[in-house]
Amino acid sequence: RVPTDIGLRLFVDGMLQVGDLSREERGTIEKQIVGSGRASEELLTQATSLLSGLSHCAGLVVADKQENFLHHFEFVSLSPGKALAVLVGVDGTVENRLIDMPTGLPPSALTEASNYLSAKLRGRSLESARAEILKEIEGQRAELDTLTANIVALGLATLSVRPDSVDEPGENKILIVRGASNLLDNIEAHSDLERIRTLFDEIERRADLIKLLELAKAGEGVRVFIGAENKLFSLSGSSIVAAPYADANGTVVGVIGVIGPTRINYARIVPMVDYTARVVGRLFV
Repeated sequence: RVPTDIGLRLFVDGMLQVGDLSREERGTIEKQIVGSGRASEELLTQATSLLSGLSHCAGLVVADKQENFLHHFEFVSLSPGKALAVLVGVDGTVENRLIDMPTGLPPSALTEASNYLSAKLRGRSLESARAEILKEIEGQRAELDTLTANIVALGLATLSVRPDSVDEPGENKILIVRGASNLLDNIEAHSDLERIRTLFDEIERRADLIKLLELAKAGEGVRVFIGAENKLFSLSGSSIVAAPYADANGTVVGVIGVIGPTRINYARIVPMVDYTARVVGRLFV
């Protein structure tokens, strides 16, 4: 017989004998995560995929969106009244934004504005440098002529509005889910298939899932959310095992874990999630 959610909670809280990871499993986690390089979205994706593979569940992580530190900035004239702002990050990423510009601009004005912004933004994020640059322009300390200063101010105003921003809970978070197909591997009956379909729908409710995972930040160590204990997964009968990870200053910067059926192997998955969270946290300096 399948235990009820209340029975599982009693087992997890009072009788669960949490095992330990083998030396091989610890080595695999260390090698694959640390080998991904410095803290980044790519590293989080790698860690999530790794957890999914080891647990045979779906791996997931939620974290604050990281500021993009810039290496180079340039305005490129496209046509009268149109320019392309090219932002190159220190990690090699390139972002292009189309910007409306006054018609009849001399090429020298765009070049001067590009050089000024590139020098001011190098090694910094657009958000952190914007106020300082505007203050220099307003105080006429930027050593720019009026036309170039206006181009810089116009560019900053346009670039400060993210084209993909949305007015919803969790808009400043990233959510990564990997290995959802693992949930289809152990389907034993038609009812299981319907449950998994419902779970996929619940995972798609991004804001609700982020809100649930954020609850794991409140405590220390691993949190287990079982079935109907939370509104989001009350229909699919699923469990989340999640743990916060912190940077070198001890500040919690995200949550990583797995989601699967309520009958998952908690004794194996709890230490797996806990260890992975600690390894990921070490890379956030």
